[in-house]
Amino acid sequence: MAELTRFGISMGSALLGQFDQLIERKGYVNRSEAIRDLVRAALVEDQWERGDEETVGTVTIVYDHHTRDLAEKLTEHQHSHHDAIISALHVHLDHDHCLEVAVVRGSAEQVRRLADELIGTKGVKHGKLAMTTTGEGLR
Repeated sequence: MAELTRFGISMGSALLGQFDQLIERKGYVNRSEAIRDLVRAALVEDQWERGDEETVGTVTIVYDHHTRDLAEKLTEHQHSHHDAIISALHVHLDHDHCLEVAVVRGSAEQVRRLADELIGTKGVKHGKLAMTTTGEGLR
């Protein structure tokens, strides 16, 4: 386990009260673990913004599979980025709609570009990119 360093934080009692409520809702054991998660989240977000660090994520899209040639276009996008797509999941939501989740890996810039291509494909009803880190460098 990494060496721990203790430090103090000053904040207003109202803000601390709101933070304690958040900690309780999210099920944290203590404030320290919640603060560690906030710091990690800020570091990961900084990593995405730099654009050159390797990241992982998921691209989730919902579409009407009756839309002409849409499934083929999405498959073609995925094949053209086979180096960045680790895995894909296809789910039939109902008679008309499908959900696809692509697990992606690459530079933050590359992952964003791929997500934009998939989400921006004509006929996609909704899409969302969720990026995270490979964990390398986070302690």
